[in-house]
Amino acid sequence: MGKNARKSRQEMQRAAAQVATTNAVKKQYRTIAWTTMGAIGIAVIVLVSLSSGGKGSALPRGTSVFTEKDHQHVAGSVKYDHTPPAGGAHNAEWLNYGIYTRPVPNTNVVHDLEHGAVWITYRPSVSPLAIAELQQFVTNHYDGPQRYLTLSPYSGLPAPVVASAWGAQIRLTSPNDPRLAEFVAHFVGGNQGGEQGAPCTGGVGSPVA
Repeated sequence: MGKNARKSRQEMQRAAAQVATTNAVKKQYRTIAWTTMGAIGIAVIVLVSLSSGGKGSALPRGTSVFTEKDHQHVAGSVKYDHTPPAGGAHNAEWLNYGIYTRPVPNTNVVHDLEHGAVWITYRPSVSPLAIAELQQFVTNHYDGPQRYLTLSPYSGLPAPVVASAWGAQIRLTSPNDPRLAEFVAHFVGGNQGGEQGAPCTGGVGSPVA
């Protein structure tokens, strides 16, 4: 093999090696880029989840979700499709949010649900300890100064404790069920009733706390 031929082959080998090195570097950069983009995407999802204030969290197991389209203001009583009601026609005056030790009017508290409140009800026959635990739970889970959380006894419940939001409801056997906190975190102060941010004071009723 002549000198020129050997030189040409060496140059070709060097060029091939350079191309291989360049391709390897490009592949490494692509891998880093995709990994970085994936990490950024995950970070964005986490930030969106955190900024949602819990409203975008998953519904707890056993939650019933249904459509309540009637937002009319009416006078007098209303026959509701759920016990306790979780949406529908209601009184023009809302119930002042908070803890009640006596039953509250359905038509006023449904207006609360429209504003984004969660209504926790319990059978009057539950133990005093359970009632005290529910009262403490509500106090600890008020959503800012507007609260958006109401507690009251309710006769004829299908379960010892029932939590309701506009168009959603969950039945619980105990105030210690972790799904109660999950339900409240998902709905309290939310826009499920279409009037998110509406006030909770200036209505009717005098909560004890």
